Amino acid sequence: MAVDDMARMKNILLVICDGMGDRPCPELDNLTPLEAASTPNMDSLVKNGQSGLMNVIAPGIAPGSDTAHLALLGYDPLKVYSGRGAYEAAGTGLNVQKGDVAFRCNFGTVDEELKVTDRRAGRISSGTDELAAALNGMKIEDVEVVFKEAVEHRAVLILRGPGLSADVGDVDPHEVGAMILTSKPLKPAGEKTARILNEFTKRSYEILNEHEVNKKRRDEGKAPANIVMARGAGSPPDVPQFSEKFNGLKGAAVVGISLVEGVCRVAGLDIMKVSGATGGLDTNLNNKVDATISALEIYDFVLLHIKGTDLCGHDNDPKIKAEFIEKIDASVGRLLGNLGGTKDELIICITADHSTPCCVMDHSSDPVPILVWGKGLRKDHVETFGEHAAAKGSLGHIRGVDLLKILTGLAGRGEKLGA
Repeated sequence: MAVDDMARMKNILLVICDGMGDRPCPELDNLTPLEAASTPNMDSLVKNGQSGLMNVIAPGIAPGSDTAHLALLGYDPLKVYSGRGAYEAAGTGLNVQKGDVAFRCNFGTVDEELKVTDRRAGRISSGTDELAAALNGMKIEDVEVVFKEAVEHRAVLILRGPGLSADVGDVDPHEVGAMILTSKPLKPAGEKTARILNEFTKRSYEILNEHEVNKKRRDEGKAPANIVMARGAGSPPDVPQFSEKFNGLKGAAVVGISLVEGVCRVAGLDIMKVSGATGGLDTNLNNKVDATISALEIYDFVLLHIKGTDLCGHDNDPKIKAEFIEKIDASVGRLLGNLGGTKDELIICITADHSTPCCVMDHSSDPVPILVWGKGLRKDHVETFGEHAAAKGSLGHIRGVDLLKILTGLAGRGEKLGA
């Protein structure tokens, strides 16, 4: 590579606001939360940069958080996705081995008939390490159980042994008032795994229902975390490392939830641990900004993931979503201020991994807005960051799997085809 090419190379900062995309909300005068929020810092980047819309996976497909982040890191989830459980497990630091089957789990609350009364066990935030220890290491037939708590009510389960398959259904019914499901094999190969999973679920209730942590929770009037509800069976994914895909690009991630951390780990990104990064509305954005600034001193590519916007969409709370977007914008301003002149050596992209419209209370297929800023880039005529304005931007309508190609190209790190 010529010296003048090297001089043009820039690092890349990708900020992903989980579930930020939305639809017009009557409570916000038919604006989306992003449009209703005061976002002077993101608007400033838009005014001096480019914007557009992005189908993270493909038109008409509502992305999961795992498949969305695969796409945004340049992997086609329609080709490489192997189930959510394996990413959750990787995100907690567990080593998922070939032949393992992993599940994402909730500590939940059920009555004596195994009817779900709370899918998050009162959003339990302490004692889950003790509950997990009571289940970890269990043997069922010739299968070893590896079980570990994650953030709040979340946990991961790995079944390790011969003859297992990820082709099994969930035991989590995904709704309050429903009975715990009996896992069914989706293919003949899944028969043993379904049998083992059902036995584990039964034992988890027997052990956790009488656990000291739950006796104390009942005494305090809290919902007991008395069962493990598993879903999203997955096997270890086999994907090329991020640095291999993008010409040696050295990457890191600043994240607060195990699922996204797992996707980043599988891709080969280094994880920056951040004190106070909860994945909730109370997450310490200042610490995440500080970690991002530190990472940018070492890495060519940094992914900063912020979860809170998604929670507001799921809770149908557009006003709180708009308020949290304003907090994100203030953090963007703090980030830019602390970067000073070094920001001119960056390509900065801000977007979402999917839309979580408040009126839907779930992920949707609506395309997400995207902005890209960098010194010397072509500016378009969009002046505010929002869903409707972004539709007029010069980036047009892109696919999530193409995002890193676009950003590496703008950073002077893309490939050249031909003479």
